Amino acid sequence: MRRYWLLFAQTVTIALGIYVVIAALRPEWTARAPTQVGVGGPGRAVPVLQAPAGGPAPASYRDGAARAMPAVVNILTSKALRETHPLLKDPFFKRFFGDKMPPQEQMASLGSGVIVSGDGYILTNYHVVEGADEIEVGLADGRKAAASVVGTDPETDLAVIRIKADKLPVIVLGDPDQARVGDVVLAIGNPFGVGQTVTLGIISALGRNNLHINHFENFIQTDAAINFGNSGGALVDTRGNLLGINSAIYSQTGGSVGIGFAIPVSTAKTVLDAIIKHGQVVRGWIGVESQDITPELADSFGLARDRGAIIAGVVRGGPADRAGIHPGDILLAVQGKKVSSTNDMMNLIADLPPGGKATMTVMRKNRETAIDVTVGRRPRQTP
Repeated sequence: MRRYWLLFAQTVTIALGIYVVIAALRPEWTARAPTQVGVGGPGRAVPVLQAPAGGPAPASYRDGAARAMPAVVNILTSKALRETHPLLKDPFFKRFFGDKMPPQEQMASLGSGVIVSGDGYILTNYHVVEGADEIEVGLADGRKAAASVVGTDPETDLAVIRIKADKLPVIVLGDPDQARVGDVVLAIGNPFGVGQTVTLGIISALGRNNLHINHFENFIQTDAAINFGNSGGALVDTRGNLLGINSAIYSQTGGSVGIGFAIPVSTAKTVLDAIIKHGQVVRGWIGVESQDITPELADSFGLARDRGAIIAGVVRGGPADRAGIHPGDILLAVQGKKVSSTNDMMNLIADLPPGGKATMTVMRKNRETAIDVTVGRRPRQTP
């Protein structure tokens, strides 16, 4: 009897092993066949095929989308139009209304945002809330709440707003430094005001800059469709973790052509922390203008290197001027961190705390020298 039992157990084990291998290599062989059902009622039933109930379809991203979608909100902003029509300045109208002119029709625009804290803090784009008199946030569960602006940072096109509500869904922040070109991503937002929508794509490039969209640029480029109203929405990985804030597209028509840009969540978190702590983002500044060194420029001026940032101008009386940095100097490093481009230089200097000293390594007449600069506070810029 024991011999038969062992034989039975071995047979079952082998059969299960074969099934697992087939299911992994040829899942279509093990899928349940559709069943035939009738529609149209008795006497006029038409046979159709009905797929069996089961789990998610192959290669589905429903779980990641389900984790992220509740934390993505719709943002409705309004701005009153004041004295835009010539009749409002007409003395005849003023005779009847005096200084109390009739209320104007308000213009509204739709955007998106991402809840990043249970305390009600929401990240969105600066251009979504710029100049708004009123802001209303629509949650994925149907609730609506008035929002107030906590702070803005036009130089990165980011803003932080806040709502007061209970049991808010919060998105999980991902790590964009681990992202790679070719990774699958989802873009979540409210395009054209049709309601919350998810689009699929991949990461097309990392660290995009010199696009002249923002002052500080380090974009994640994606071909996931980003359309009007997606601004401020979430770019997430397949697990639903936030990688970036959708910000801009390259398009000649206004619609998505597969070139969209998102601000990395690492940058967004830095801005979020600064705004919550100080009400604004405080950056370092030394008062220089720079230009990227190209091989052509290096050859023309006989420079010993073809990468880096050459100082093209120095603000008179600014931190760099007082420290002795001159036009024509090549900035090699900031606090020991190498500078390979103007973009690197801007980011490294912006990260320096104002009031402290920082060592700048420059090349002057093919000789390296270290110069200590007392860092100033970067003046607030406008887009």
